[in-house]
Amino acid sequence: MDVRSLQAVANSVRTLSMDAVEKAKSGHPGLPLGLAELGALLYGEILNHHPQDPKWANRDRLVLSAGHGCMLLYSLLHLSGYSLSLDDLRSFRQLGSKTPGHPEFGVTPGVEVTGGPLGQGLANAVGMAIAETILAARFNTSKHAIIDHCTYVIASDGDMMEGVASEAASLAGHLGLNKLIVFYDSNRITIEGSTELAFSEDVLKRFEGYGWRTLSGSAYDLPGLAALVTEARKSPDRPTVIRLESVIGKGAPTLAGKHETHGTPLGAEECKRAKAALGIAEDAQFYIFSQALEYFVGRRKNWAARYDSWQKEFAAWRAENPDAAKEWDGWMSGSMNLSAAILPQYKQGEALATRVASGKTLTALAQAAGNLVGGSADLAPSNNTYLKDQGDYSRKNRRGRNFHFGIREHGMGAICNGIAYHGGLRPYCATFLVFSDYMRPSIRIAALAKLPAIYVLTHDSFFVGEDGPTHEPVEHLAALRCIPSLLVLRPADAEETTQAWLIACQRLDGPTALILTRQNLPVFPKSDAAWRQTVRRGAYIAKECAGEPELVVVASGSEVSLALAAAGELAERRIRVISMMCREEFARQDVEWRRSLVPARARKLVIEAGVRQGWTGLFEEGVDTISIERFGESGPWQKLAEHFGFTPAAVVERIRKLL
Repeated sequence: MDVRSLQAVANSVRTLSMDAVEKAKSGHPGLPLGLAELGALLYGEILNHHPQDPKWANRDRLVLSAGHGCMLLYSLLHLSGYSLSLDDLRSFRQLGSKTPGHPEFGVTPGVEVTGGPLGQGLANAVGMAIAETILAARFNTSKHAIIDHCTYVIASDGDMMEGVASEAASLAGHLGLNKLIVFYDSNRITIEGSTELAFSEDVLKRFEGYGWRTLSGSAYDLPGLAALVTEARKSPDRPTVIRLESVIGKGAPTLAGKHETHGTPLGAEECKRAKAALGIAEDAQFYIFSQALEYFVGRRKNWAARYDSWQKEFAAWRAENPDAAKEWDGWMSGSMNLSAAILPQYKQGEALATRVASGKTLTALAQAAGNLVGGSADLAPSNNTYLKDQGDYSRKNRRGRNFHFGIREHGMGAICNGIAYHGGLRPYCATFLVFSDYMRPSIRIAALAKLPAIYVLTHDSFFVGEDGPTHEPVEHLAALRCIPSLLVLRPADAEETTQAWLIACQRLDGPTALILTRQNLPVFPKSDAAWRQTVRRGAYIAKECAGEPELVVVASGSEVSLALAAAGELAERRIRVISMMCREEFARQDVEWRRSLVPARARKLVIEAGVRQGWTGLFEEGVDTISIERFGESGPWQKLAEHFGFTPAAVVERIRKLL
């Protein structure tokens, strides 16, 4: 190990970070200055990576869970040779730059996750580590180990306080993810001051309780750090957390160790004094030590040699395993091969809950596509998400495709994001719709990062019944629909449910939520013969009338059957029924097509067992609604339908008043 060169790298990280934050007049210099040695060691000596191929399948993953310290990451990506220029560092936190204020997946080469909300990154890393074990079990052979890499995390005191990190860490210990290594930056500082204000627990004892291996050391002892990583990599059956004693803002002459350095520029004078202490000109800007540059020239040669060696190994594996290689190509493309799926068929009038129909479709898809994996937050029997004959994923069975996440919705969502970030697998996870609140931050990040995760959210309205208002979602559809890039699909019967799953599986540029019923719904005849294609635009005509409609009833999910029943009792009126499986997709269509379904001149009535928010502005003119603007009640769902006015008789009465 070339300690002097690594120190030059660390000091370069300090100069680049303090200058970038100072130029932006915004940012978090404390962590990059405090962990510069760790970063230098990771990118210089520890990580198996290749800057010329940031998406190399067998690279080690490094997750900066403490995303506010992103100048540490950006500086090291630049120094080690990723496609991130010095001008990019100078554009830190500027509009349209490759160096945003927190790392964003898909924006900066070498950034593995969208790291911002604390705890998310650590939980994402658990998903990455899970994905590595599944892919290794599936594709490695006795002669060729083409998947064999570690997942590293840099986490802060703040990460350790967040509940999502605790949920994920607990599951990681249970699963024995031994290639997961977390560096805990224990600088004992948060924005308000010392962690003593609110945080006095023994983190390592907590992680010991989770089943982790725990180690400790100094963030500034480079040989000692390397020895700790070597020891962690030898762990046969447990993940490892390494607590590092560090000083926030190390190298800042008067501010090191103070909470002011967490999220405030050091100031011009402090930067000058810090540079003078490093032996460089006070007015030097974005200075890089020549020894650091020379060091990485040599390292890039070594990385290229290792990369080329893996490519030869991979080519030999591919030649010897052509069928597996074909499967590998499909999995790594992100797509699912559904051509062999034998999808369920239904008869008109057959009644079943869309959660049940979802389970039937999911089983068929999983039998065809081996990269579809997932599970539920202890609700698989209710969510109908268990994959029959596919085995349970565990520390003893890395080939299992069913995950038991336990009652950890937030952790579950973030872990699924990690699986999607890793690549090669398509994850889904499931819970009741009302509990999507628990995983909303993870759903939001998936939408921001455009991850193709799938959320199965059942028990979608007050029709849950006896469990009462705590379990009956009211505002949740509106809350999910307002998340940009999240596709929210609420199918109206078993046939629509199959199409919803196909849409979700074929989508590669963002997450999808399937909103499903507890109660049975009839399979109904569709007036649009091409409805399977039309519904991909968000809506279609479920029941047509003779001539120009005088009323268009728009509904989603279970309320489509209600609308059809009411329209059937008013056969003398010209009533068209629209099934709107995806409101947002409908809104994205051109106005002429939307008007062909919902003419401007027709009266409009929307029926949905949730709040009306979002429906009133969907059409050019006003719209009447049958909705629920209050919390539910506990009781049999049939009684609740009468109580809230969601019966054919009540809808018929409302339509007669409108017409």
